[in-house]
Formats: sequence, C-alpha cells, structure tokens
Amino acid sequence: MRLKGKHIGFGLTGSHCTYDQVVPQIQTLIDEGAKVTAFVTYTVKNTVTKFGDGRDWVKKVEEITGHEVIDSIVKAEPFGPKTPLDCMVIAPLTGNSLSKFANAMTDSPPLMAAKATLRNRRPVVLGISTNDALGLNAVNIAKLLVAKHVYFIPFGQDDPIKKPTSLVARMEAMCDTVVSAINGEQLQPLLVEKFRD
Repeated sequence: MRLKGKHIGFGLTGSHCTYDQVVPQIQTLIDEGAKVTAFVTYTVKNTVTKFGDGRDWVKKVEEITGHEVIDSIVKAEPFGPKTPLDCMVIAPLTGNSLSKFANAMTDSPPLMAAKATLRNRRPVVLGISTNDALGLNAVNIAKLLVAKHVYFIPFGQDDPIKKPTSLVARMEAMCDTVVSAINGEQLQPLLVEKFRD
C-alpha cells in the first residue's frame, strides 16, 4: 500500500464528461491506503448534464470516501493550517479552473485546498481536461509546468482531428502520479497518447 497513512485531497471541477473516468480513481487511492477528502465546485454539485446529475456524482464520491464533500471555501481553508494534506489532486481540472490556479485566483473549494497545500510546500497534482489546452490556456499550462510543487497527470490530445486544441489527462495514471509527486518527482512520460473512447 503505497499511500498508507497519507491524507489526499481530491478536487473535482466541472468537466462533466470525464467524471466516469475520474471518480473510480478515488477508490484506487483508498485501496493504496490513503484517506481521501473530496472538494467540489458549485458547478460540480449543482449542474445536470447528459453525463448525469451533479448531486448523484457527489453522492457517489461521498459513498466512496465515507465523508461529506467540502463544498465551500470556508470549509476548505482549514486544510492548510489545521488539517494539512499530504497531496492535493484536482481532476478533472477544467480550463477555467486551470487559468484561475495559474494566476493565483482562489474562488472555489478545490482551488482553496490547492492553495493551502502549496502554502505547506506539499504537492498539488493536476488532471487536465480542457478544450483550449493548446489554445489560450497553453500559457497557463506552461506557467504551472515550471511551478514548484505542481505536478501533472500525464496528458495527451483526446481528439486531434475534431478538437485539435483539446488535452485530457490519462486519469488511470492518477495514483502513480500522486506517489511520484509525494516523492518530489513528475511521473514520466508527461506527454502521452490519449486514445479516443
């Protein structure tokens, strides 16, 4: 059990189409011995899409972790000074939240938990899922690639023909990325082929 005794924060933002790939990874972290606390944005909790009702996804996450999700900035803030995390994961990370994180804007529970984790000089792991990663958001990815204590789940183009600027993390590599990040290393290779579903 590679994460025995570790407290992992798990933030979800509004890339609804990837929840079915991301949510099972929470169980993988737990199976490796981690305690997982989940953080969700307002969008995650309150949006109904063709990929499901946000409330159902939240319920599923709570069932897996055994704890209520953290759904406000006020509830997220203590995870810096009072209840430090060993690692904070944000997956899926939308282009919107990616841009905010890269530019030090903290307006959601996952971003507050990430900021608190960086304050404690602990790793933050990002699992991107955004249609503009190779567009306007490329500059933000570049900023974070060289940021101290920030690591990425390996990512690639999910549909280079129809969506040439889109990148999605290979979510099944999340646990390996977390283990590497806790050891101060970026899991390699970082750029991978992301097969279309």
